[in-house]
Amino acid sequence: MTENPRVSIGMPLYNAEMFLEQTLDSLLAQTFNDFEIIISDNASTDQTKTICQSFMAKDSRIRYFRNEKNLGAAFNYNRTFELSSGKYFKWAAGDDVCAPDYLEKCVPVLEEHPEVVLCYPRTTIIDEYGRTIKQYHDGLDLRSPNMSDRFRWAVQRTLECNAVFGLIRSDILRKTPKIGNYNSTDRVLLVELTLYGQFYEIPERLFLRRDHAKASSSNTSAESQQEFYDPKIKENIRMVHWNLFIQHLAVIHRAQVKFSIKVLLLRSVLRGLITQRRSLFKEPFDALRQVARKLINNAYRA
Repeated sequence: MTENPRVSIGMPLYNAEMFLEQTLDSLLAQTFNDFEIIISDNASTDQTKTICQSFMAKDSRIRYFRNEKNLGAAFNYNRTFELSSGKYFKWAAGDDVCAPDYLEKCVPVLEEHPEVVLCYPRTTIIDEYGRTIKQYHDGLDLRSPNMSDRFRWAVQRTLECNAVFGLIRSDILRKTPKIGNYNSTDRVLLVELTLYGQFYEIPERLFLRRDHAKASSSNTSAESQQEFYDPKIKENIRMVHWNLFIQHLAVIHRAQVKFSIKVLLLRSVLRGLITQRRSLFKEPFDALRQVARKLINNAYRA
């Protein structure tokens, strides 16, 4: 491994033994080989550590770190970036697969187009056996020079967030809060990145995202997702849609742009509220019911 590889790949892992070998094989088989793999193991209790150490013994581009306890996905994702040294950075989950020419196609785009901050290929969703479930189109080829247009499109169209596993300029990612400890944080990160530059979509399907029963995205309950991002947060009252709205406002507040541009960005977020109005209206009442139920249960136990 070179002292300062051009690309850093961050792998935040927790009990990833099922598909980890296949994932690492796909990364080590990249035709572009000037990269490092930084693994941060969130105190896995399965064979994740053994598998990682075995691969590390065979390839010096792999670095393995282990947390003493599970600190949540948010901490672990960010730690892999903090430990990186590459000009470009990519997150890689322990169950997904990259085509051999993934990096070979993405790196030249960032090298030749300084206006592009994120480059990602199209996605194929696969099952636990590697069979195709569907071809997914993120629709985030945001090459408009207009910041507010990119922002508006990302707010409206970002759903599966496959693009967050694309190749990102490290100096730009460093300017953001990166991964937060709340639901849909990857969506907020993508939206914020549009304020720094363009997104470039490779038209080939070079990213195979695995959908299986144990995937973090398979359990969509607010409680499970919150525990995934940060196990320390145990409160029962969660208003996911309102929090997403607040996080978008925070993105606009952080933006180093003129007030007139912030007004345009705010308009895009407010338009998004219209499509979410039922959930936004329903969440406070659900929260009140949860509070009342908790008070009644506490009174009964007392």
